[in-house]
Amino acid sequence: MASFPIDHHSLVVSKLNPCPKPLVGHHASSDMLFPSRLLPVVFPRSLRASTTRALSSSLGSKADPNGSVLIETTTPPAEPTPDVTGGVQDVYGEDAATEDMPITPWSLSVASGYTLLRDPHHNKGLAFSQRERDAHYLRGLLPPTVISQDLQVKKMMHTLRHYQVPLQRYMAMMDLQETNERLFYKLLIEHVEELLPVVYTPTVGEACQKYGSIFLRPQGLFISLKEKGKILEVLRNWPEKNIQVIVVTDGERILGLGDLGCQGMGIPVGKLSLYTALGGVRPSACLPVTIDVGTNNEKLLNDEFYIGLRQRRATGEEYSELMHEFMTAVKQNYGEKVVIQFEDFANHNAFDLLAKYGTTHLVFNDDIQGTASVVLAGLIGALRFVGGSLANHRFLFLGAGEAGTGIAELIALEISKKCQIPLEEARKNIWLVDSKGLIVSSRKESIQHFKKPWAHDHKPIKELADAVKAIKPTVLIGTSGVGQTFTQEVVETMAELNEKPIILSLSNPTSQSECTAEQAYTWSKGRAIFASGSPFPPVEYEGKTFVPGQANNAYIFPGFGLGLIMSGTIRVHDDMLLAASEALAEQLMEEHYEKGMIFPPFRNIRKISARIAAKVAAKAYELGLATRLPQPKELEKCAESSMYSPSYHSYR
Repeated sequence: MASFPIDHHSLVVSKLNPCPKPLVGHHASSDMLFPSRLLPVVFPRSLRASTTRALSSSLGSKADPNGSVLIETTTPPAEPTPDVTGGVQDVYGEDAATEDMPITPWSLSVASGYTLLRDPHHNKGLAFSQRERDAHYLRGLLPPTVISQDLQVKKMMHTLRHYQVPLQRYMAMMDLQETNERLFYKLLIEHVEELLPVVYTPTVGEACQKYGSIFLRPQGLFISLKEKGKILEVLRNWPEKNIQVIVVTDGERILGLGDLGCQGMGIPVGKLSLYTALGGVRPSACLPVTIDVGTNNEKLLNDEFYIGLRQRRATGEEYSELMHEFMTAVKQNYGEKVVIQFEDFANHNAFDLLAKYGTTHLVFNDDIQGTASVVLAGLIGALRFVGGSLANHRFLFLGAGEAGTGIAELIALEISKKCQIPLEEARKNIWLVDSKGLIVSSRKESIQHFKKPWAHDHKPIKELADAVKAIKPTVLIGTSGVGQTFTQEVVETMAELNEKPIILSLSNPTSQSECTAEQAYTWSKGRAIFASGSPFPPVEYEGKTFVPGQANNAYIFPGFGLGLIMSGTIRVHDDMLLAASEALAEQLMEEHYEKGMIFPPFRNIRKISARIAAKVAAKAYELGLATRLPQPKELEKCAESSMYSPSYHSYR
């Protein structure tokens, strides 16, 4: 009997391998909406007889004499459940199973042999047991040794540490993700502090610059102007149907590196690997997308290895129509509770997209909102060193784009709520400097709309050093994307004005940082409270070791996204960002303060993410934006239980 092309997402073997109930309100694929029906599945020869007997006896199914078996699919119950087990939308029941409970490695049929070794979702390499090698046609395809997943992790770390070039480590990790998914995530989770700079900033910046040269296989969806009018069809080409998080970029402003066009795909891929490793969202629920409308980068247009459209960037109506078709198609295909995270769009598009779709879609801009939330958490933590409240401080930003204005607005919102004063009043102690100098009221007619709230009464000032002397800030924040702009004069002036100046050099990658950790501590004579966007090593100054903080968005967006998913939230609200910031700041302990840290260490990131998810979900319920009812009693435990586990399972 011929094999039937089964949509494996809709397959529910309710007695042999029960699947947990889906999250309430989750947008199911159309196949899951049908009532009971029969689907033929062809099993490998070694499994046919035993599986046919097992299924026939346990399910009462009709067995085909040639080895196929008819499995009845049923519609999962739609009643709300207060408990979350087995991961977010655990379609196969893999995470619901305990580690000693066997599961079935479903593909279009039961994966076996060479196909199983080439399936990154189910491949275990040398960790396949002797019994599994017999059952799944693996004899001779692997060396005879059987090793544990822990030993595989140790071996892979040994290999990675021998690479001298960071890009080589990045490529090795990406290759592992494409060959053994669970080992990749176990490696990343257990060695997050060491590997985070490899799979994300700063190394991902170099990877994007060279993406055309190192591109081997697709890791997401590329939607270009050529797909205009067919985007819904393109989305349906993606093999996974139950998508819960989409990270999308158009590549126009990749980190601090500028327009990298189609090669910006490294950013969505990297962000989503962190959604899984740090936030516990299942890999199959994540979709990286690059919108290719061309590039204005002449070097790429003339590069024979460039993989994107070879044309100047589309703008105006042509750009807006493509983006609108994409946003409409996403909602039509995946429902309104799919999280859409905008990444590295240029300022003029980032603010417009957030404003346009914030009321109709579950959208989140990590550059504007995620950066703001993590920096606010760092500032709350820094108050332990300098005392007072945020309202007692004066802030000066170098950079007035997405990150700068986003951070400034969230700080003002926090001050407004804590002090119960109008938002306009809270903004008065926040000043911004852009490429033309201090933003003041006399420039109001010539600046972009998102800068206008920060145009205060003051005489024009061109240079940052002069602005520092005039404004006398207690907090200096860099989001300019231009390296070495916090000069010795600027840092020394901050140290003269403040006993403990707060200096945040946030631009990525490391080469674009406004100053290094060593410069900040040395020029301030060890008095600066410092954090950066990309990691810097500890600094020794006059016998004391300083551990610079990293204001990495990875503290926020994985837990934030998990909170939205587990509560079935339909819209993002600013109060959720404040809740995430406060949850992160609460994770700082006395031992961290003793080292001068304003962010907790990344080694506890999954616990931190669960805490953030719980706080975000609680705020969603409070605001009436959550649809998963009834509300779970213990949200933090609910978040922890819903996290994806990368440990191997046994196969039947």
